[in-house]
Amino acid sequence: MPKETFSEIEPDLQRFGQRVLEDIAAMGDDVENPNHYPQLKQYDAWCRRVDEISTAQGWKQLNDVAAEEGLVAIAYERKQKEFSRVYQFAKLYLFNPSSAVFSCPLTMTDGAARVIEMLGNDELKEKYYTRLTTRDPKKFWTSGQWMTERPGGSDVSRTETQAELVDAATNKWSVSGFKWFSSATTSDMTMLLARSIDPKDGTVKTGSKGLSLYVAEMRKPDGQLNGIRVHRLKNKYGTKGLPTAELQLDGMEATMLGNPGRGVPCIASILNITRLNACLGVVCGLRRSLAISKDFSLKRFAFNRQLDKTPLHITTLVNIELVYRAGMQIIFYAAELLGRSECHDPNTQSYKDDYAVLRFITPIAKAYVCKIGVDACSEAMESLGGQGYMEETGIGRQLRDAQVNTIWEGTTNVLAMDVLRVIRETKGQAILHLQKVCLEKVSRSVSAQPALKEAGNAIKTAFNNITSFAASTTEMLEIEATARQLTFALGRTLAGTLLVEQAAFDLSNGIKGAQEDVLVANKWCLARDFTQTIVPTDAEKIADEAKIVFGSDAKL
Repeated sequence: MPKETFSEIEPDLQRFGQRVLEDIAAMGDDVENPNHYPQLKQYDAWCRRVDEISTAQGWKQLNDVAAEEGLVAIAYERKQKEFSRVYQFAKLYLFNPSSAVFSCPLTMTDGAARVIEMLGNDELKEKYYTRLTTRDPKKFWTSGQWMTERPGGSDVSRTETQAELVDAATNKWSVSGFKWFSSATTSDMTMLLARSIDPKDGTVKTGSKGLSLYVAEMRKPDGQLNGIRVHRLKNKYGTKGLPTAELQLDGMEATMLGNPGRGVPCIASILNITRLNACLGVVCGLRRSLAISKDFSLKRFAFNRQLDKTPLHITTLVNIELVYRAGMQIIFYAAELLGRSECHDPNTQSYKDDYAVLRFITPIAKAYVCKIGVDACSEAMESLGGQGYMEETGIGRQLRDAQVNTIWEGTTNVLAMDVLRVIRETKGQAILHLQKVCLEKVSRSVSAQPALKEAGNAIKTAFNNITSFAASTTEMLEIEATARQLTFALGRTLAGTLLVEQAAFDLSNGIKGAQEDVLVANKWCLARDFTQTIVPTDAEKIADEAKIVFGSDAKL
């Protein structure tokens, strides 16, 4: 980021960080009070169906804060041009751990704004985009995102919800079906997938190619719900203050976005944003958990030693610190690419290169950062002993709320399969392109700072292992079974590249903490598992594993 851009945003980040401590944290605590969890009132005194969801006062206040602080708007005002996304993610980084997951509706609002910006006509932009991106709390709207249904979960190709054309002149559709998992159900509008009924012959296409993307308001002009029945609120492990519901749709008035049957490609930009925000959520939760753990270590004595002077405790915390720093590097690199892809001319080669890397690293980041980050949150809890398990210390809340990010917008396995999909679609070029980008970063960094040479060599070895595996493994069953290994290897190597680049930059610019950054880069890249080879799993081994899990009669 240019110095002038950083100088422009730093005062706002410092001010906002103080605000998080002063009033935003109190709002989040209000939402997390069990007495204030969302409640569903389905009927009024006269047995009329009303389906009213009440939320905490803090939830409503966080909505206003989000508008005032531009937590969505910053990305679309683009005053910092391609660095606007980095600025936005920095503010969300400060906001998220104290916001009781109000980041969830903000993430979906962000995704909705991007889709409407790309696909919406002038009328839709005036009606929705301006509300999604305003800083005025009185005009600000949040958006939901309803994709998940009972038959398929992440497999949207099994969507049952259907949309019937009502008025071709106004692009109005009537949507009916059942949405199994609708987060932020109190939002003002939503994006949803539905299977379009062909107005000519009344047929529908099966699979993902029959899906279209729709936008709909939650309520009609008279205040009544827009063809929505709330069956129940979900009883979740975490994100307790976030209203999540099962919804029946019956004649919901909606508008199609994009072309019929292009729903899945249309939501790609939403997925990039929501998946990266999931990574950010875990990194934020880990940062808060690590801060609590460090502070505890400076005050706690055990067996006649303070914990920060205990070798095993130090070794434990440094591993958490490494995971945190690796996650930070990946998420903010992705945010930088997202900002560049939104600001540069799509016809230029630089845009195409940036978008290719962004498309590939988004599922890698989501799978890898969330998985290792949640494990590190658990380790941070354990580092406090019994006190870590107590609600009052705050780590339990961070761990619970971080856990959803390994699941929401695709589990680790779903994302690993998405990584394979990108590799197949690009005929292996995705790996080679990422390797080229990373090794160029490493070359520049090592040339500037030879102290990083050994780490740079390890990165080259790691990429050689990845490309050798990709080139030599051709059986689909074996490739699929090792998808996690491949995805995590890519994540580790990307993190190592970015840590080396950061260390070189800090050393070259005399930034405080540069020597620690060198230690971090070397420790990450020279770890035993960093250059480990990917071990293929053949069909016989998978068959044996199936028998171990499901019994001797199990078959593939």
